[in-house]
Amino acid sequence: QWVYNILEKKAEADRIVHENPDPSNGFVLVPDLKWNQNQLDDLYLIALVHRREIKSLRDLTAEHLPLLRNVLQEGKEAIVKRFGVPGSQLRIYLHYQPSYYHLHVHFTALGYDAPGSSVERAHLLADVIDNLVMDSTYYQKRALTFPLRADEALFKKFQEAGKA
Repeated sequence: QWVYNILEKKAEADRIVHENPDPSNGFVLVPDLKWNQNQLDDLYLIALVHRREIKSLRDLTAEHLPLLRNVLQEGKEAIVKRFGVPGSQLRIYLHYQPSYYHLHVHFTALGYDAPGSSVERAHLLADVIDNLVMDSTYYQKRALTFPLRADEALFKKFQEAGKA
């Protein structure tokens, strides 16, 4: 609901750094709640796409390339304009598994070791775009590894199925 409140401007409208209102290829860029915005060393923003049917990396196909390219390009432009941080100093990625199932993209300062920015969980947006250009259904076919804590419900399901 937090995501939908932001997209509908019922919450945090004053925190929006950039918005592309296009319902198909648009998104809202907001500072992550973990970032206090007092310094750029731990810069952390989230792009929330307007499309509600895209839940995670697994849903992406070549159809979504215009959306993904918009997020990448416009997100970098908005961050350099507002914060003076060039795209070359950003890590731009998606999580798999995500913490919530509404497609969102993380923008963090390159030097900041943000939670979940490691290779086990983070998929660079530029790589995601390249993979979808090569194969439209890449993320429906590819085995994706991801870490789970022993106390997570999903891990328990894997255990019950004899897969962990």
